[in-house]
Amino acid sequence: MMNDSTATPATANSSSAIQCTPVRSWFDRRAFMKLERELYAGDPNWVTPLWSERKQLCGFGSHPFYKDADSQAFLARKNGRVVGRVVAIVNHAHNRHHKETRGFFGFFECIDDVDVSRCLFDAAADWLRRQGMTDVRGPVNPSLNYEVGLLVDGFDTPPTFLIPYNHAYYGALIEACGFEKCQDVFCYDATMDQLATVDPKLKFVIEESTRRFKVTCRPIDRARFDEDVQAFLQIYNESLQRTWGYVPMSHEELVHQSKQLKLLIVPELTSIAEIDGEPVGAGFGLLDYNQLLIHMNGHLLPFGWLKLLRGKRKIDRLRLVSTNVLPKYQSWGLGLVTLARILPDAIEFGIHTGEFSWVLESNRLSRGTIERGGAQKMKTQRIYDRKL
Repeated sequence: MMNDSTATPATANSSSAIQCTPVRSWFDRRAFMKLERELYAGDPNWVTPLWSERKQLCGFGSHPFYKDADSQAFLARKNGRVVGRVVAIVNHAHNRHHKETRGFFGFFECIDDVDVSRCLFDAAADWLRRQGMTDVRGPVNPSLNYEVGLLVDGFDTPPTFLIPYNHAYYGALIEACGFEKCQDVFCYDATMDQLATVDPKLKFVIEESTRRFKVTCRPIDRARFDEDVQAFLQIYNESLQRTWGYVPMSHEELVHQSKQLKLLIVPELTSIAEIDGEPVGAGFGLLDYNQLLIHMNGHLLPFGWLKLLRGKRKIDRLRLVSTNVLPKYQSWGLGLVTLARILPDAIEFGIHTGEFSWVLESNRLSRGTIERGGAQKMKTQRIYDRKL
């Protein structure tokens, strides 16, 4: 939740008329949200976010993430005009899980002015120190389970759904404030034709894993949609336990995410792998709703949802968000088995391109498999660290 009671006082840059203050009022929150629209006006690759969801994730509304996290948003003004923003975050679940005292920053937006960015990060750092933090990492919006990373390569095309986008100069602003690269996250593109004609070695792995474990794969069942989505999210939580930086979602977050996904998932673009009737792997492709949202101004009411649902069949790009397998099966190729089920239905749906996104630089196994399948690295998101 927002933590105004311990907010950092206003900070100023004496060399210019820059002032950074905590977000406290409704007017501040409105200015915070409005700045994003102003900074990207005229940018053909920026996709308007879903404002209602953005407000919740920023900490301006009810979201289950903030039941175990604190945050404080800041605004920077130059000569009275709002020119920058950032949210400082203390993710208690992360610090318990990793035994750290690490703060985070997210939702950073700024004009191309290093004095403004420095003022913002100084204010955020001061607030985080007051919470007992010794390090800061970001950008995360608001954690690694949501939007993560700063775009540093691949500015020539719009992002896919739920992938961050930012101006090219943001990296220089962040690095000028003492941040250093911690980890890169990649987005890979592959056409459906490429995926359908996989490396013979990968095809052998799929066939051998299916035979060895007698795996069966099916799409999410509409008749038990809630149960299957919950199973997917639980497999997601278990499978990523040893992944860099990962923190399991809380039960409340799982419930919230399942409600969100229920409206967006196309069952035939999902896959649940079962052994003896028990789910052991799950994967899903999420349609690139940005192809529709780019024309909707960020509002789903009153008719936005209808446009989104009716326009699904016009989407030709699929974001392969996640293929997760329970830890004891991860070295046996069941992820490939799970993914292979989706491909024929994706082609029939009319999908032309699949994007493998949020692939960690340190995850050499996943990167190697994706690259052997012919996918090309298209975008790089960067996560930064800094000592406080």
